[in-house]
Amino acid sequence: MSIALPPMSSRLGSVQSSAIRDLLALTAREDVISLAGGLPALELIPSHRIRDAAQSVLAESTSVQYGETSGWRGLREIVAHRESVITGRSVQYAEVVITHGSQQALTLIAQALLDPGAAVVVDEPAYTGALQVFSIAGADIHAIPIGEDGLDTDELERRLRGGLRPTLVHTVSNFHNPRGVTMSQFRRRHLAELADRYGFWILEDDPYGEIWFGAPPPAPIFSDRVVRLSSASKILAPALRVGWMVAPKQVCDAVELLKQGADLCGSSMTQQMAAHMLADTPWLDLHLETLRGEYGRRAAALHRALGAAFGDAASVKPADGGMFLWLTFHDGTDTTALLPTALDHGVAFVPGKAFADNATYSTSARLCFASSPAPVLDEAVRRLTRAHV
Repeated sequence: MSIALPPMSSRLGSVQSSAIRDLLALTAREDVISLAGGLPALELIPSHRIRDAAQSVLAESTSVQYGETSGWRGLREIVAHRESVITGRSVQYAEVVITHGSQQALTLIAQALLDPGAAVVVDEPAYTGALQVFSIAGADIHAIPIGEDGLDTDELERRLRGGLRPTLVHTVSNFHNPRGVTMSQFRRRHLAELADRYGFWILEDDPYGEIWFGAPPPAPIFSDRVVRLSSASKILAPALRVGWMVAPKQVCDAVELLKQGADLCGSSMTQQMAAHMLADTPWLDLHLETLRGEYGRRAAALHRALGAAFGDAASVKPADGGMFLWLTFHDGTDTTALLPTALDHGVAFVPGKAFADNATYSTSARLCFASSPAPVLDEAVRRLTRAHV
């Protein structure tokens, strides 16, 4: 006998499951080479160093106790120092909140800054995790296209002059997910000027900024209205679930209040483990050098294989950093329609329309090069070529 259950929250009506998370469930088969997920390479995660950090941290019984809602102070101080170096301004530990991955920071920021119906500007194509968060918040989402130099701030200015009044503009500034592009210094200055003129917040999402191949990206966006997000997931290990937010203190205080109701506090143990590694500058510099070198080789291998396989039928720019290439077919290939055939041939990718409900991106696909070594990437492209025929 079935029992009628009370109704669920109305906010669920505006939420869609992440197409990428759904796809990952389909690509769990061992015979599928997945270029779909944005997963760090397992063999490059510093497992031995993580084990050593865990042993050191567990020598203190306080590491398994409840901690401060805003995060373990030692890690906040380390992040503040690192952000001071990256941004070129003095960041205080009171301007840092440690979160359960940067996705939690994104969620808490939306709760702190957005009322239902508030206008939010996102990249097009957009990071799907941001779209989910803003949909749950009941935001009025406006997409601004990104080009080879990042968010089209000229188009944003045109819409602002036309009456658009966003509360917040979200952008992945470095090695964009999914496009792979980096916002130019000019675009960063222009966006900061617009924020100051029109009074909106800038949410600079930067999980990939330290994974550069040739040269580091430009300095972060400079404005008193910037909230920066980053994470240890891509440079240390996702399972640590250590992310952080750097923002004006009044924003941090608001997020801390909301975080009390979300999880009371994060893991003191993993935060102290992350602190051990992030504070060990000689080791971290060498580790980052290894990551940049290997990911750079993988990016070049995938770019080379795609160029050789598809020639003028498709285009893909080489990666300057991050984890993704953006492939666009010029022969009318619909990548959403191609995906089932590709899976039958043992290779997966994310269709472009997963990142924007716009026909412009129906011929594009995001490919992650980070998870597989060059020979596996070559085989993935061979399989994709057979599926494409």
